[in-house]
Amino acid sequence: MAKWTRLQLAAALMLGLAGPAAADQTTTDTDRATVPVMTALGMRELPAQPQKIVVLDIAAADTLAALDVPVAGLPSRLYVDYLNEQQAEAAPMGTLFEPDFEAIAGLAPDLIVAGGRSSRQVEALSEIAATIDMTIWGASHVDLALSRLRSYGALMGRPAAAAALETAFLAKLEAVRAAVDGRGRALIVMTNGPKVTTYGAQSRFGWLHGALNLPEAVIEQPEATSGDKVQTAKAAEAATHGEAISFEYIAQANPDWLIVIDRASAIGQDNQAAAATLDNALVTGTEAWKKGQIIYLDSAAIYIAGGGIQSMTATLEQIRAGFAVGG
Repeated sequence: MAKWTRLQLAAALMLGLAGPAAADQTTTDTDRATVPVMTALGMRELPAQPQKIVVLDIAAADTLAALDVPVAGLPSRLYVDYLNEQQAEAAPMGTLFEPDFEAIAGLAPDLIVAGGRSSRQVEALSEIAATIDMTIWGASHVDLALSRLRSYGALMGRPAAAAALETAFLAKLEAVRAAVDGRGRALIVMTNGPKVTTYGAQSRFGWLHGALNLPEAVIEQPEATSGDKVQTAKAAEAATHGEAISFEYIAQANPDWLIVIDRASAIGQDNQAAAATLDNALVTGTEAWKKGQIIYLDSAAIYIAGGGIQSMTATLEQIRAGFAVGG
């Protein structure tokens, strides 16, 4: 875990930017109401309506922007175009993996929101100001994301706005669930130049299967049992970075729908595009390709800002639109 050097921390303390600032803030906060916030590390009581916030998690930045909450500091690059306005108004705070501790201390925030890629920095960041880990992960992705939305709404004094966003999202979810019902099996794949990985129902993008009741395309494999052969399904492994697969895997799974995320595009790399990677004899023989049932998601939104309320809503709309034009 990255930490300040002793020299950096000592300098911050001398300038009143780390320990003393946190102590002064605590004294001031005693007169303010507190709000219980469920974080990835458990429940925290935080002073309501923090005035200066540093956000080092793109999903959090997404949701706070939807709530119209001003953010004082953000990573130097967010990769998500719809957050450009928020980024232009915030001071740069380093990167998700390597926050600029001196810049953060100099800003003297009264709350730091970390999560996902920056979650390993929570302990070090807590030396500067109150820091919460709002990571969203696992099969309960949607429930966690909505819990985060409600927490931000309560903490920032915008509960009505949070409730409206949740209501709109749930309505969209129901509409998309109806649109995909009975339309076949889907395989979620992510390309990275010529490489391909797949994400099963229990993986980081698996919420699309679970929340939409969208069946996962799996390979049926024969397995000997007492001398007889029975069919067992081989589902994709549940993994943060997906399961590396070959084009043969896609051909054997033969999905009715291919849902595609282009990692290189998401992080601004000029690698081989997903459409070119998948355009080969094995993939073009699948039902999904033959019927034109391939959905290319906004990769930055789901890969970088996954769990943000805007990201999830946009992803659902792309799924709905894809199923509307599919064969």
